[in-house]
Amino acid sequence: MTCRDTLICRTDRNSDFTCRRCRALVLAHNFLSGVQHRNHCPWCLWSRHMDLYRAGDRLSACRGLMRPVGLALKRVEKKYGFNKPGELMLVHWCEDCGRLSLNRIAADDDIQAILAVFRTSLALGQLERRHLEAEGIYLLEEDDYCLVEAQLFGWQRVTLAETCWN
Repeated sequence: MTCRDTLICRTDRNSDFTCRRCRALVLAHNFLSGVQHRNHCPWCLWSRHMDLYRAGDRLSACRGLMRPVGLALKRVEKKYGFNKPGELMLVHWCEDCGRLSLNRIAADDDIQAILAVFRTSLALGQLERRHLEAEGIYLLEEDDYCLVEAQLFGWQRVTLAETCWN
């Protein structure tokens, strides 16, 4: 029995892979992506249902494709100090089993693809939005565009003179 035949393989947890959606080679090294557990493509942003209980456990038996459906903010509750908005997260929806997942945006993710996911999420129907909210996931809305831009490009680029602040 090889390591790949087992349910989980310690040496295979964060290895390079070929995207099942766009067929691009994805390098999973954390010094390139800035994330510890790479499971989404930096170009098309599709993922694969790999984790069951927590990020990086690779225990899911599903292995289905996960469609990026929107952006959300990671919940950050600080007891002391200024509460800045949390980190920008990709919301993935498994096309096979329907499981929802939040994934950190990686440093090498295509910014235009992220913005395209944001724009597409604005057209999601009420039924899909209610399902996400029932799971505690609140997609960013059109009014949040400046926040998305600031998270992607930095706060210095977003100025008070821009139309999104008016």
